[in-house]
Amino acid sequence: MKQTTHPPDHRPAGVRNGAATAAPPPARGRRRRRPVSTQWAAWGFLAPVTLYLALFYAYPLYRNLDLSLRNYTVRSFVQGDAPFTGLANYRTVLDDPTFAPALLHTAVFTAVCLVFQYAIGLALAVFFNQHFRLSATLRALFLVPWLLPLIVSASTWSWMLNTDSGIVNAILHAVGIAPVNWLTSPSWSLTSVIIANIWIGVPFNLVVLYSGLQSIPAGLYEAAALDGAGAWRRFWSITFPLLRPVSAITLLLGLVYTLKVFDIIWIMTKGGPADSSTTFATWSYQLGFGNLLPAFGPGAAVGNLLVVAALVFGLVYVRVQRKQALS
Repeated sequence: MKQTTHPPDHRPAGVRNGAATAAPPPARGRRRRRPVSTQWAAWGFLAPVTLYLALFYAYPLYRNLDLSLRNYTVRSFVQGDAPFTGLANYRTVLDDPTFAPALLHTAVFTAVCLVFQYAIGLALAVFFNQHFRLSATLRALFLVPWLLPLIVSASTWSWMLNTDSGIVNAILHAVGIAPVNWLTSPSWSLTSVIIANIWIGVPFNLVVLYSGLQSIPAGLYEAAALDGAGAWRRFWSITFPLLRPVSAITLLLGLVYTLKVFDIIWIMTKGGPADSSTTFATWSYQLGFGNLLPAFGPGAAVGNLLVVAALVFGLVYVRVQRKQALS
């Protein structure tokens, strides 16, 4: 008898047995819920940061905005019954004759400090990137101005730039140059505080830009050298373009810091003489605390102008970064 052979049946077992079972429909729209313990842990980690931001950032900003919109006196500042005046304090600030000089001094102080701090910091970062002997030691010494308390740095510069007993005028006298009234002359006071602030801010730029240089592959420089590119060509074609993201955040942080510089100017010149070195930061302090009858509202308004300026530059930075990421 011949045995008939059948081709193998590749149907599912349920179909072969005559009992086709329908597969359960895929679950749609179902989300796995996180365990309750994980959610509480996440909120627990977020709580300290949220509390810190609320207490030390959100609440002070709210109070400063409230100060600028009300007519506060010493009595109403304590009792909290100051009348609402709207934008009257801002109009007072804009009409004040100190506004235009303070705006100009703030712009000049910020722009000059940023340019020189970045340029000197970048030059030093490229110099120390050569990894020569004592490179780490010299880098550590350059960090000293950044580590010192600002009151110490400003007091040291005040002594060095003193007209009668300062070391700077002593050096000028030794080379036959007449002494300069660095801190008491309206022509030199702003220059003096700019020099001091540049000296203090260079180490920050050095550290950040040096870290950025470490991320650039050394092979790019070797390939460029083999192609005959010189040092300047390698810098402008490799170093500077690849440092743009680091440079952008360095300049943004330097801008925000420089806009609010107060202690250096106040210790060295107190914004004088004749408001020749007054910026928005020192003017805000003078209005709020520098008089027998403090003007809390206008002082807060000037401070809010600084906050708005920093916010605008921050938004510009975010927009530029988004465009670069999409391109």
